[in-house]
Amino acid sequence: MRQSQRSIRTSVKSSLSIAFTDEPLTAYGGLVLFERFLRESGWLRRFRQVFADREFDNDYGSWRMTLLVIGLLIVGGTRVAHLAHLGCDPLFLRFAQVQMLPTARTLSRWLATLTEAFRDRLQELMRDVAYATWSRIGARRITLDVDGTVIRTGELAEGAERGFHPHHPKDPSYYPLTAQLAQTGQLLGVWNRSGKNHDSAGAVGRLAELIEDARARAGSVPIEVRMDAAFCQRPVLELLASSGVEYALRLPMWDWLHVRERISARKQWKKITKSVDGFSMQVRIPKWERSERVVVFRKRISGKPARKFQLDLFQPDDGYFEYSMVATNKTVDERSVWHFMAGRGAHEHTIGELKSGLAFASVVAQDWDANSAWQILNGLTHNLLHDFQVAAGITTPKKNSRKRTTRVRFRSIRSLRFEWIGLPARLVRPQGRSELRIAAPSHVRQRIVEAHRRLAA
Repeated sequence: MRQSQRSIRTSVKSSLSIAFTDEPLTAYGGLVLFERFLRESGWLRRFRQVFADREFDNDYGSWRMTLLVIGLLIVGGTRVAHLAHLGCDPLFLRFAQVQMLPTARTLSRWLATLTEAFRDRLQELMRDVAYATWSRIGARRITLDVDGTVIRTGELAEGAERGFHPHHPKDPSYYPLTAQLAQTGQLLGVWNRSGKNHDSAGAVGRLAELIEDARARAGSVPIEVRMDAAFCQRPVLELLASSGVEYALRLPMWDWLHVRERISARKQWKKITKSVDGFSMQVRIPKWERSERVVVFRKRISGKPARKFQLDLFQPDDGYFEYSMVATNKTVDERSVWHFMAGRGAHEHTIGELKSGLAFASVVAQDWDANSAWQILNGLTHNLLHDFQVAAGITTPKKNSRKRTTRVRFRSIRSLRFEWIGLPARLVRPQGRSELRIAAPSHVRQRIVEAHRRLAA
């Protein structure tokens, strides 16, 4: 039914005057759902257990400080100083279970007290959340993605050194190693490192820890591991082979492998996609005393290839190609290996979500322990948001694919803030009992009621 212009339009002839009020108003009415999720799922109790035996805790208590950081990240804060802008929000104070907020200095000092022992406990809690989500969605295999990412820091950040940033090589940085559970898009670990470390530094020990933990949690469920060429080293391959997992790693085209001649002489290639061909061969790695199944891919590109040396290696008559190799113990065909490795892009998406949607790339203090703890709390918040979406029925079904990405479609943190968290509301006490009155259109009200019912079930 077409509406009349008079019923649609209105006229605004002057500017509004501004006044201030002390009414208990909140801009984040959706926090009430997340608060209920933490309480009903038992994660709030786990926060208390992490710091239960801590001596000489501050006046707020470490588990409340953890809630403060998680709430700050959810509503969009990227600095500890942003906490001061939330002191008048009654729902945020209720979420953190405090009457007044700490100063930015108090929060940064608390982060600095989270030593490696407490960070390990938070890492364990992060994995518990990820595997709880994995169980909720009914996944039947575990795919582990491991990769590093660069975080630029200031000159005074402890432990920061000039390293491998491709665009800012002279800037001091951190180079944390991250691990992801592909089926849920959640992190299984964040280990901060100095910027000068190679991508594979410490990867063998962390990878062994992840595989052992997955075995203990999931039993005989198939486990897969995929990584880029920076991790293709003898200790990593030996660990993967002895662990009985399926793996796929990018293999660099080293001269001493003598594979370029075999690739250039290859006449028959299997079609993978419209622009990709491939074939398999057995490659002996004499320096490592190993033989690996290697799948070689070539991708048609338009114009000049990004890697000029490939033109020197291969001179095809029918155009230009980009070549890549994957070392794997999988027995599937070349097409499945191609799609499996393409699924690694989901890990890059997760890192981008952490950096742009949350505050993973923020350096909040000069202290190493504080910045390392901040990274872990960002990962924990990301995991909790994904588990919240599954528990509240916010996710949508997604077809399983060879890429081994998430089994359900999650909303980004920006969408969650706009659709679920950033709801204007008023906290009132009719008949002496607290009640949150949310201002929302009818379809949003129905959505909130359904999510509240699911969380209470």
